[in-house]
Amino acid sequence: MKAKVKVTLKTGVLDPQGKAIEHTLSALGFGGVSGVRQGKYIELELAEADEADAHAAVKAMCEKLLANTVIENYDIELEPL
Repeated sequence: MKAKVKVTLKTGVLDPQGKAIEHTLSALGFGGVSGVRQGKYIELELAEADEADAHAAVKAMCEKLLANTVIENYDIELEPL
């Protein structure tokens, strides 16, 4: 099973990298861009064949390592290999 994990900052958490990207895009002539937020994208190949087991395993990985759940949200998408 393949897991795709998207990690983003929670609403209200300052995003200095997002602001830097927004500023640079503007400086490069891409006007009208605002509210830029950046995050992480992680792909994992899992041995689990059962979707519920795979989701539980990836959720545990997110809670323990992949996301700082105090300031970040995560979204898990599973698909067969």
